[in-house]
Amino acid sequence: MAAATMNSTTESLDKAKQVKHFEGTKAGVKGLVDSGVTTIPRIFIHPPDKLSDLRPNSTTRPGSVVIPTIDLSGVNDSHLRSTIVEKISCASRDMGFFQITNHGIQVEVMERMIGAIKGFHEQPADIKESFYARDFRPVTFFSNVDLFQSKAASWRDTLQIRMGPTLPELDDIPEICRREVVEWNENVKKLGEVLLELLCEGLGVDKGRLKELTFTEGRLMVGHYYPYCPQPDLTVGITSHTDPGVLTILLQDQIGGLQIKYGDEWIDVKPVPGNIVINVGDIFQIMSNDEYRSVEHRVLANPSHEPRISVAVFFNTNERDRMYGPFPELVSPEKPAHFRQFEYTDYLKRFFTKELDGKSLVNYYRV
Repeated sequence: MAAATMNSTTESLDKAKQVKHFEGTKAGVKGLVDSGVTTIPRIFIHPPDKLSDLRPNSTTRPGSVVIPTIDLSGVNDSHLRSTIVEKISCASRDMGFFQITNHGIQVEVMERMIGAIKGFHEQPADIKESFYARDFRPVTFFSNVDLFQSKAASWRDTLQIRMGPTLPELDDIPEICRREVVEWNENVKKLGEVLLELLCEGLGVDKGRLKELTFTEGRLMVGHYYPYCPQPDLTVGITSHTDPGVLTILLQDQIGGLQIKYGDEWIDVKPVPGNIVINVGDIFQIMSNDEYRSVEHRVLANPSHEPRISVAVFFNTNERDRMYGPFPELVSPEKPAHFRQFEYTDYLKRFFTKELDGKSLVNYYRV
């Protein structure tokens, strides 16, 4: 027993040393790939039970269910809008995920954004190093938001930019993606406002309710880079988790790898040129009193020699000290509140001090 405890302690100290060394390079996973590694460091190897459903004959059946695609053209036409609201509401109640087309953002804008994030991550390490940090400055570059809390790291790097309520000073945004980030922010803010209105209408609450609560203002962008992984069966691109905030707008390239949990299955969110992926966040599930679903999702490690790029924008409130819970009009004697009231600062504190691990936070606030 003593020997086992000693071995466990030694392994923990060794892991901590490896994590510290990896962090100290400030080069991220891309730095490991550039160094020519053919096996992944031990800190990236996930326990077998976490990877069991990535293997053949598991509960992963990527082709069995298809994520719905919703056409937003006609959203300003009163007759067509009701149909769009119904489709978005159904998708948010059933899957928590859907793709949208004819959303008003030009394909060229989307391609430029993907290219700009790829360009940032493929700069020399000494240029990216100046942005490497884990504090809450407006622009940061890092690898694994939960690196020091997780049992194993994931195979990705991230550029994070706080977009709202106002963008950082332009000189603080990396020059290689500055113009594209400004352009993307303008487009995604407009799209987010439309989607939040549609989602509110689907619940039967005033369409401007979430905007009044500043959920269009606290926008946070993450530009993920998933480089080639030499041992994709031993790690993941990002572990199973749900998103903070009310809504996520996700732009992904054509490499693939994003999966959502639907029942007992993991299903692919297949890239479709010109489409944008939308998903419900934890706070919206709570505020909708379980009408909408915040669903677990993950990204597989990338076996392709071409990197996978994705850009997610999380819509959060700008009033973090306010109390949040289910909308009062969605609570009744027949359907009492499923969640208690809480401050958003409490949620964020818990989110950023634990590893990404499924839906634990939604359940934490459940009555």
